[in-house]
Amino acid sequence: MNKAHEIGRQGEAIALHFIACKKHHILERNWRWQKAEIDIISQDKRTLVFVEVKTRSTERYGQPKEFISIRKEALMKEASEAYLEINELELELRFDIISIVLKTELLRLST
Repeated sequence: MNKAHEIGRQGEAIALHFIACKKHHILERNWRWQKAEIDIISQDKRTLVFVEVKTRSTERYGQPKEFISIRKEALMKEASEAYLEINELELELRFDIISIVLKTELLRLST
């Protein structure tokens, strides 16, 4: 597994813990439909939550959430509609982004 995949897996593990602490029921992880993948699908009471997790090792190039493209948003929308239809659900929808920066660099102070 390359470094980027490992960073992504760490981020998803952190996100799952965060969602579980919010008392959401985790329904799916890495759910695929056609060309789309939804990282986490959870249920918060009567709301179905579709979560995109973006993880980076540094903020050098910006916040992780800034790397979600318009195409990714469109694919998530299509996939969420398919998920509702396949599972015959009638719930409110919400789309969340969990943006994680794994700070692995040490801060050095000059004196």
